Amino acid sequence: MSRFDVTLVGEANLDLLLYGLPAELPADRELVAEGMALTLGGSPAITAHNLASLGCKTGLITAVSDDQFGTRCLRDLGTAGVDLTRMARKEDNRGTGVSVLLQHRDSRRTLTYPGNTVDLCWADLDLDYLASARHFHLSSYFLQTGLREDVPKLFAYLKQAGLTISVDPNDDPLGLWDNSFFLVLKYIDVLMPNQREACEMMRDSNAERAIARLSDLVPVLVVKRGTRGATAIEQGRRFEAEAIAVTPIDAIGAGDSFNAGFLREWLRGSPLDQCLRFGNLAGAFSTTAAGGVEAFRNRVRLDEFLSRHAAAETSVAAAQAKQ
Repeated sequence: MSRFDVTLVGEANLDLLLYGLPAELPADRELVAEGMALTLGGSPAITAHNLASLGCKTGLITAVSDDQFGTRCLRDLGTAGVDLTRMARKEDNRGTGVSVLLQHRDSRRTLTYPGNTVDLCWADLDLDYLASARHFHLSSYFLQTGLREDVPKLFAYLKQAGLTISVDPNDDPLGLWDNSFFLVLKYIDVLMPNQREACEMMRDSNAERAIARLSDLVPVLVVKRGTRGATAIEQGRRFEAEAIAVTPIDAIGAGDSFNAGFLREWLRGSPLDQCLRFGNLAGAFSTTAAGGVEAFRNRVRLDEFLSRHAAAETSVAAAQAKQ
């Protein structure tokens, strides 16, 4: 029996969120925000945190400094139940990374100081630890600067060990989507971009065409589409799930939370439409509190939210069966 359901590698940092900004942001003026939050950030860390919160046995190899930000990251992950016994301490003066996120009107601006959180490299990895899971998930492919050239070697090892693999590429900050990423697709069981990333990856502004072309390259393609819900394609069969209506605080980490929900159900052998629905449920729940993990830190609210929507889904299914 595997020690973990899922193992991950990648960055953990803090997100500083500022809300209620002035309508205009002129230069050389002191501007006042109406609210703020400091939360766990980094796509791999958010995904790991929320997988553990949803009941998956989760192990994460990450790198932080011995500073206040690093200590906070490890505390939040550990409280959620993420195993951190193979994490790496990076001892230099750059410190643990931080992202400043500005919610301005209908958009979000992100400024990131990576610190040493993206320095994770091959030497930091315990391959036996990573292989002691049923599944491996990689996020932020283009931010893994210390590890990226070794990703094909890592994936080959994990596939040989019998793991399935999923990847959320996240954004390429340079906008290049170079060939190195496409070389790892042959190892991937589930590819999980959002719609914009799928279009950029295929260099095609037509979303439906880009999704169709991309689905030919991987066994399962899952595309997050915001208010349009999510789409999955497996061997030419297409599945759709509508978004869940909630009153959002912000959408930070919603995609990572979707990934956690989808993977929980996928690892249970659930049909793809159910995986999509639970992914949408987890993503929607994430938006009800600041940042990517704060909603999941309240187990009572999480259980109540999941139970309420499960009951509603059962009622709809029963009504449809009577028609």
